[in-house]
Amino acid sequence: MSLSYTAPMRSIALILLALPALVSAETAYVTDVLRLGLHQAEDTNDRAFRMLESGQEMEILSRTRLYAQVQLPDGTQGYVKAAYLVSEKPARLVVAEAEAATAQVQQELEAVRAALADPAQTIDALNSEVAGLTESLAQANAQLDGEKAERQRLESRQEQYRYSLPVSWVLAAIIACLIGGFLFGLWWVDQRSRKRHGGIRIY
Repeated sequence: MSLSYTAPMRSIALILLALPALVSAETAYVTDVLRLGLHQAEDTNDRAFRMLESGQEMEILSRTRLYAQVQLPDGTQGYVKAAYLVSEKPARLVVAEAEAATAQVQQELEAVRAALADPAQTIDALNSEVAGLTESLAQANAQLDGEKAERQRLESRQEQYRYSLPVSWVLAAIIACLIGGFLFGLWWVDQRSRKRHGGIRIY
């Protein structure tokens, strides 16, 4: 009976002892940030006179299995441990370059948007002007159609009265005929009277 009771108690005790360790556990990652010392001596046993950050670019002048003589872009030369040199850019540098490229592309995009703002406004103004001209053209066409219809009506009316004379002309012709007939009658009577009386005009 005592053995069966002791086993669960030991399990509980072990769980209680391990609980602080479980509570205090945290997730961690290996960092790619590295500070590499640049030395004057080939074996790098002396004190480093300069610290190089991860991603530092350099030219390898000579190299052994353990050490490498390098030259920095500013012309500084020294020795570093060859084990920390890689031919590929570290992730930190790649990310920084990608962020810089993204920022540059964003700036160029903003510049393009700003450059296209004025042409867009000009296009809108031109579209409005084209719409106004189109409306004016439609009105002009409608007016032209009306004038064509009126012209056809006048031409049809003129064709209808082609062989007819105006009333004023007819009246003028009648009056002229009456006056002409009256004058001709006077002349004819005068001629007959003179002929009858031997050429003497008698009134």
